Amino acid sequence: MEWFISRAVSQSFGPYLDVGQAVRGELAIRRGDATAGVEMLRDCLEKLHAARYERFTTRAHIVVAHGLAESGRFAESLTLVDETVRLVEEKGDATYLPELLRLKGRILLAMPKPGIEDAEMYFMQSLELSRAHGSRAWELRTATDLAALWAEQGRRKDARALLLPVFEQFTEGSDTVDLNAAQRLLTTLRLT
Repeated sequence: MEWFISRAVSQSFGPYLDVGQAVRGELAIRRGDATAGVEMLRDCLEKLHAARYERFTTRAHIVVAHGLAESGRFAESLTLVDETVRLVEEKGDATYLPELLRLKGRILLAMPKPGIEDAEMYFMQSLELSRAHGSRAWELRTATDLAALWAEQGRRKDARALLLPVFEQFTEGSDTVDLNAAQRLLTTLRLT
């Protein structure tokens, strides 16, 4: 990361410096400092918007929404997800739409009064879109979340039937966070 940022500075390419700072914000959120990470990302997004450099903004919005939810700011998080979905649909770039729908489902489940039925609906929409787009990574993430929800509801057989075929599509990358999460869930589903 430091190399990337130093190159952006030495080449006087401001947008890439902001992208590098945005990645720092994402890392802060992933390391548990959601408040600082959200602020870093919002600052970077302002600069990227001002420079009319929108290439990475959808991803940054997803990370900010995640950070807001992590810090208990659920209403802000849902609003940002909805705004980002609207922008993605307006631009016709549906690449991140499955992930946005999955994130909305996760946020709804994390709220003090979980919206379980709505979360399940968003997970189902995300699965449908990820399959239609051939986005196996998004499909795996969503299948894992939906299977976990079903397992909590006592629908362990359904959960395993959903997740196992998606998981088995992957022959490489077994050390990724998403595949490890899916494998851990599948292991618990086997134990009972």
